[in-house]
Amino acid sequence: MRIVTYGAACSLDGYIARSSGAVDWLLWSKDVTRVNSAYLSRVDTILMGRKTYEIGRELGAVATPGYTTYVFSRTLERAPESGVNLIREDATAFVADLRAGAGKEICLMGGGELAATLFAADLIDQVGVNIQPLLLGEGVPLFRPMRRPIELELIQTEQLARGCVYAVYRVRRPGL
Repeated sequence: MRIVTYGAACSLDGYIARSSGAVDWLLWSKDVTRVNSAYLSRVDTILMGRKTYEIGRELGAVATPGYTTYVFSRTLERAPESGVNLIREDATAFVADLRAGAGKEICLMGGGELAATLFAADLIDQVGVNIQPLLLGEGVPLFRPMRRPIELELIQTEQLARGCVYAVYRVRRPGL
């Protein structure tokens, strides 16, 4: 079974973007690059919703060689660019099949809507966040409302440059 990690950078008050979708407040450093590189070395598949894809495209970070990239959308008619696979079908069934198949880890990049759907279907195994020392006050939340509580276990923390904190949590499942 492949590991699916929901990962994002977020403000201390839990937002992954401004209300406009802008992420101009993100703090980058050599530490962030190192942590991202180490994580992505264990990944071969990247999942994202359309909104996250569009923001990533503006930043020049979406269709990356060496990764299979899937964008989930009910509104796009065709794949937005070469190297990106458009998924218009049921996300839970698609991700369940990916997770059960062969391969390295799977990264669910940003985007609370797709994450909420996959959390509801119990398809996310870990949550990795780069917590930024900033209170946005409003914006796009890291987590959308959920139907049930999801218990997490802290498995890694690291203080990064510029006051950021990287934390990884494992989803606790009954009986494990």
